[in-house]
Amino acid sequence: MGRGDSSMTAVSAEAPKYTRAAVALHWLVAIMILGMIALGLYLRFFVPRDTPPRTWWTNLHKSLGIIVACFIFARLAWRLRHRPPPLPRTVPQWQVIGARWSHTLLYVCMVVQPVSGYVASNFSKWGIKFFNHWHLPPWGWESHTIYTILNDIHIINGWLLLALIAIHVAAALMHAGMRDRVFERMLLS
Repeated sequence: MGRGDSSMTAVSAEAPKYTRAAVALHWLVAIMILGMIALGLYLRFFVPRDTPPRTWWTNLHKSLGIIVACFIFARLAWRLRHRPPPLPRTVPQWQVIGARWSHTLLYVCMVVQPVSGYVASNFSKWGIKFFNHWHLPPWGWESHTIYTILNDIHIINGWLLLALIAIHVAAALMHAGMRDRVFERMLLS
């Protein structure tokens, strides 16, 4: 069956879309996560260590991370209550399996990222200064070892999350180019 075959187009045209709430949560969380990754990279590579600006940027990153975490958990709760629409029957089985695994890994990384950062902050002497104004004292004890392990998890998971996002975007663009209606399922209409 070729790409121009009308029976394939008819089957693909029947592909159900995500709900408006799912689409809105997807794009909102995606933009927030990309912003947090950009802020984390800026903080890591461009803000000098042990300076007042670094403290300010670090607390901004932590504060925004708490807010983004709330949206991530809302998205996860939505996803657990609402099954995604099935992929069109024209999508090969290996892509269906790949999509299932990549989405699962994306959700795992989306949860690990803010949790590891938040918990790490609670094993430092500083805790979190929410939006550089309200001090949230650490509920843990000061432990360089625990902080370092969790911070390393936060950094490694961040790179893994960025790689999974790149794969996700590449797959979405592939489907957009194939015009198999998979890409359109996640657009607001």
